[in-house]
Amino acid sequence: MASPTSPDTTDPLTALKNLIQTTTSLITQLESYLHSVAVTTNPSAAATLSSPHPGEPTSDQTEPFSLAHDAASLIRAHSTKLSLFIINNPFTPTAISKVLRELVGGPIPAIASAVQLCEPERYTSAARRDLAWRCYRVLHELRLLVDQIPLDGKILTDKQKNGAKGDKGSLVSTGVLWAACDDVIALKSLGIAGLLVKKVEEYRDTLKDVLEELKEWSEEVEEESDDDNDDNNEDDQVAGITDGMQSTHLSAQQMIDDLMDAPRIPRNDPDRIRERLDSCLKRLRLTTLMYSAVVKRRLKPLGGSSKTQAQLLPVPVATRTSTATQTGSSGTTGSGTVAKRLDEVMPLLKGLPHRFGDVAAAFYDLDADAIDRAMDTCFFDAFAASDMLMKPWDGSPRDEFTDWAEKFQISIKKPD
Repeated sequence: MASPTSPDTTDPLTALKNLIQTTTSLITQLESYLHSVAVTTNPSAAATLSSPHPGEPTSDQTEPFSLAHDAASLIRAHSTKLSLFIINNPFTPTAISKVLRELVGGPIPAIASAVQLCEPERYTSAARRDLAWRCYRVLHELRLLVDQIPLDGKILTDKQKNGAKGDKGSLVSTGVLWAACDDVIALKSLGIAGLLVKKVEEYRDTLKDVLEELKEWSEEVEEESDDDNDDNNEDDQVAGITDGMQSTHLSAQQMIDDLMDAPRIPRNDPDRIRERLDSCLKRLRLTTLMYSAVVKRRLKPLGGSSKTQAQLLPVPVATRTSTATQTGSSGTTGSGTVAKRLDEVMPLLKGLPHRFGDVAAAFYDLDADAIDRAMDTCFFDAFAASDMLMKPWDGSPRDEFTDWAEKFQISIKKPD
């Protein structure tokens, strides 16, 4: 097969059709690879690139986020030209073919290579999956735009350009592709530390949504139970912390429906649901504070003190503990590199908001046994997460977060 980067000497329209087929085939292959990386939690189980493609870098020193940034920037620029060529007269197959050859010869394989270079042992599995998903969206949307290139030698009709009957037109497809490229481009300035900070802050915000929902339910319970708990002002304290928080991660309508449908605690409260609710609110509040402490004391320091720092890398996070590893210092030695520790704790931080959703559901069912089981699981995971991050990255025995985490662990076990 002739190289897709070389001009075809056949009829321009026929050459364009062949090049579209080649381009689509390559994108589909790389899409499959990126999707596999994005969805698997086991890096060794993900697909691999079968062979090098034109334009792929071979240097081990290439930084993945920078490579992805450059590739996405080129794809964005070329897609703009492509979008204009297919809606403006005269229709020029040679110009479109030139754009496709430039895409195939550089940014399309490069954006997949960026994910391949993002080794989990150096950059964390969380960062690799996030990068893979963003790059997958770029190639997916690019393929949809390429599919809209007319093969009849005429520009797109107004309906094909603007969309009709619910179908995306080429202009909308181009806009969606731009947005996907921008998401990849943003990673370079965000850096791995910034990416992890963003994720943990999102998890924390979801926890606050659950806290606010439970708090509102508890206040309705209080209003209907006379003055049973007049001396308990813990809910007011929690309200002071959660006021003004926007619930962006849970459906507002879902919250309202749950609150409307939830049964009320009996006034005699034989199963001590109110007592459990007070304990849960206190410890849930502590858990949201733990997320904030993790962001401030463990994640942000990985990216340096400057918010404008381009990225955490090219120095891999794992190598930041090489001295401690060689000297046998505790905390980050041997298999306990920064990347490995982060990959161990991130699933816990991600899963806790969903687990607390199960706690809320158990309260609404007034099921004391289910409440106890769900709370035990949640607070065990919160304890474990704080324990995993107890020691500093540099292998020293303790720091400010260590002191705070020890107090947190005491409180999470005995909140009253």
